[in-house]
Amino acid sequence: MSTEQTAPAPVRPIATSAFVNGHFPRRRGLLVLLSALAGFALTVVWSAHFVDSTIGDNVANTLLGHDAKATPIAGTAAGIAFAFVTGLAGTFTACNIAAFGAMAPMLGGSSSRAERVRGALKPLLWLSAGMLSVSAVYGAIVGLVGTSMPQFSTAQNVAGTLSGRSVQSLVVFGVIGLTMTYLGLAALGVVRDPFARIAKRYPNAPMVFMGVLIGGFLIGRPFGLFRQLFRDAAESGNPLYGAAAFCLQSLGNIAVLALALVATAAFLGDRVRRWLTEKPVRLAVITGVALITVGVFTFLYWDVRLLARRELIPWYPTAPWA
Repeated sequence: MSTEQTAPAPVRPIATSAFVNGHFPRRRGLLVLLSALAGFALTVVWSAHFVDSTIGDNVANTLLGHDAKATPIAGTAAGIAFAFVTGLAGTFTACNIAAFGAMAPMLGGSSSRAERVRGALKPLLWLSAGMLSVSAVYGAIVGLVGTSMPQFSTAQNVAGTLSGRSVQSLVVFGVIGLTMTYLGLAALGVVRDPFARIAKRYPNAPMVFMGVLIGGFLIGRPFGLFRQLFRDAAESGNPLYGAAAFCLQSLGNIAVLALALVATAAFLGDRVRRWLTEKPVRLAVITGVALITVGVFTFLYWDVRLLARRELIPWYPTAPWA
């Protein structure tokens, strides 16, 4: 009788969803640590005044042709234009940086340019479906009852307390940040893929869910120009106007992201595809690192740093310009 033992067949990596391709890196702990440190470092150097005022306000003023904050929104047409333009202007605000974490799973593709562009547009459409669903529902609610909601208030924040607006931002972005961090850990194989079962039947569910997270930015967003749009929609008493304005605001938010993704697919996609297919673990690393970095940034910035700014915790490190 032969005593020779047959070596077990290697386990073949199995992709369970758009965020988890089954190829996990060896030094996962180190990647998680470095990603978390990157997210933390970003909270230290991030200047809300620079991105909200220097970039956001100036972009909106230029595109609208007048001072966006000082000029009242006159009529539905002006409100619709204001919604999209201020969404565009808010592309690089602290909450919207999280949207860039969704790009990584879309980086693969086919060999021809047309197929790569279609391959990039499909997940973007599913992401938009989730985002617009949340935006439309929240906008309609604002059109109905918005004047009694925390975001309608213009009261100044007081040290040592949390206003209703601050609590809303803290809860919403805390949940979004922790969720994105978990998805990043799943991409690296540290935790189970939450979409492993549902993605078998609905493969686009992860991108719809990511769209829901991005749509949720509106629920917590304290961006000055958005609050102006919020008050206009609330005072209109029109849920259809509120839904349309909030959807356009969200579309403006991801317009730059969408153009960047399509341009990458069209002009650099073949190089990216070859680089990723040589070692599929690279896509897992990019996805995991991106989601953990933005998830940690979102949670620390909107929860821990916010508490320090309200003087509810002793200290949080920030750069002099922040």
